[in-house]
Amino acid sequence: MNRASSETAHRVALLRAELRTRKLAGYIVPRQDEFQGEYVAAYAERLRWLTGFAGSWGLAIVTTRKAAIFVDGRYTIQVRQQVDTKIFEPHHLVDDPPSTWIQKTLKRGDRLGFDPWLITASEAERFAAACEKTGAKLVPVASNLIDKLWTDQPPRPDGVIASQPTQFAGRSAAEKLKDLAADLGQDDAVVVTQPDSVAWALNIRGFDVPYTPVVLANAIFRRKGKAELFIDADRVPEDVRAQLKSVALIRKPEDIGASLRALGKAGARVRIATAATPEAVRVALAKSGAKIAPGIDPCALPKARKNKAERQGARAAQLRDGVVMSRFLCWLESAAPDGSLHEFAVAERLEAFRRDTGVLMDLSFDTIAAAGPNAAIPHYHVSPDSSRALGMNEIFLIDSGGQYQDGTTDITRTTIIGPPSNEMCDRYTRVLRGMINLSRIRFPKGTTGSQLDVLARGNLWMAGLDFDHGTGHGVGSYLSVHEGPARINKSDRTPLEPGMILSNEPGYYKQGHFGIRIENLVMVREPEEFPDGDRAMMSFETLTLCPIERRLIDARQMTGDERDWLDAYHARVLKEVGAFLSGAELAWLERACAPIA
Repeated sequence: MNRASSETAHRVALLRAELRTRKLAGYIVPRQDEFQGEYVAAYAERLRWLTGFAGSWGLAIVTTRKAAIFVDGRYTIQVRQQVDTKIFEPHHLVDDPPSTWIQKTLKRGDRLGFDPWLITASEAERFAAACEKTGAKLVPVASNLIDKLWTDQPPRPDGVIASQPTQFAGRSAAEKLKDLAADLGQDDAVVVTQPDSVAWALNIRGFDVPYTPVVLANAIFRRKGKAELFIDADRVPEDVRAQLKSVALIRKPEDIGASLRALGKAGARVRIATAATPEAVRVALAKSGAKIAPGIDPCALPKARKNKAERQGARAAQLRDGVVMSRFLCWLESAAPDGSLHEFAVAERLEAFRRDTGVLMDLSFDTIAAAGPNAAIPHYHVSPDSSRALGMNEIFLIDSGGQYQDGTTDITRTTIIGPPSNEMCDRYTRVLRGMINLSRIRFPKGTTGSQLDVLARGNLWMAGLDFDHGTGHGVGSYLSVHEGPARINKSDRTPLEPGMILSNEPGYYKQGHFGIRIENLVMVREPEEFPDGDRAMMSFETLTLCPIERRLIDARQMTGDERDWLDAYHARVLKEVGAFLSGAELAWLERACAPIA
């Protein structure tokens, strides 16, 4: 048993001893923190502390006899590399969900514990139903068991917050809250626990978690009266305090319980987004006598529908980042063939190019720099220990992004070092054609991401191929790089609306050999009338500006329209990005953007 496995075994043993003390049959350990965001602060990496799994989503259940970890399709390979599978059984979140495992594992009279701040109201309902089917019971545990065992747990963030100027936000907090109040309708208030929604509505930003400029704070927005922001007062500098004075009251984080009880005493009707709000909030409202109104986060749609200033900021950020990526790819093509480059160093070099802009606030996620077989892991995490050399005749995939005050970027490019194989070219071209077909589509009002998803997969399906992640996710405006509510995948039902920014990133992954992904960000355009049409159609504006690797393209597969789109895209890249390059970098860009033969 290696050191990591020994450590995991010891920690699981400690947890099981705690379960016996509390007369619990098991305990749920999610990746989420109290705010249900994708990225968490170091203190909240409870799942990683217990299991070793470093992905951005997962959930473990430990009983006195068994243990399991659940991940989605992005992490099916990674979980087996990072977790001792003799201790934790890996399960696919969709194919074999936690509720099924609970029913198979627990027996009548068992008590399954959970932290009600780390599980959403809708998750708690599902887990409780699964327990009931086998005669067990889901029970809240007041103090988190992992926190009790984690003796060197990092402290909670305490840095000061900042304002997001109206020149980038487009609208003041007062204007946003007025619209939110109108959207509440019959509801007297809404409890908002998603950090990016709180940040968006109040035009504040923070650095509490990696990669996403949010503040870990809850808020209550009201139909009448000021909002409440629950955050330590010493974290709010005078300029932000002055900005918030007319719209929000600053309360201590521990005061949220009193505010929830006050809503109940007033007989208020309170909206909660059950899929995002902790079960602890729902229970507190229920006990207070408040009328709970399950609904959607009122910030979600207006946040996704970027206003004029946010659209302009997105275009500026993508152009800036396109210059960065072009400089980086020029350097990579020159430096990679000698065999001296390793994944981790390449990721650091790309970050240096972004920092050279002088306006980078942070990366938008942990850069995926994956060579050869590592590229077959969709969310591969590179570290100094895992870093692999970039080898000849191998694919190299780089998925990265930046946080700029005017916009958030996310781009993936797949390149080749040396000559590619025929199989690589075939798979790459199928992925590229899917990305192009999605980029070119026009669609009527009411169209959802699930209706468009097949466009990205069709050429792969024709060869019996597919990929196990969504085709596209929403992207925030100097906020989360993964933003809802709209997505492009096989099941999403949210209609696409003008101003929404989404990724377009089909892929293909051959385990143990190579992986391919090509990603641009696109923005939904306003509906456009057609002279011979009978209804207006929306379309996508491609925001990302960076050459797409031509050496992996089998042009014989492509249609004339697909080649025309690619040539026009590269002509635009050369014109707009080329204006900021010179010398060898400009010469490289001219070659990279040459028309397809």
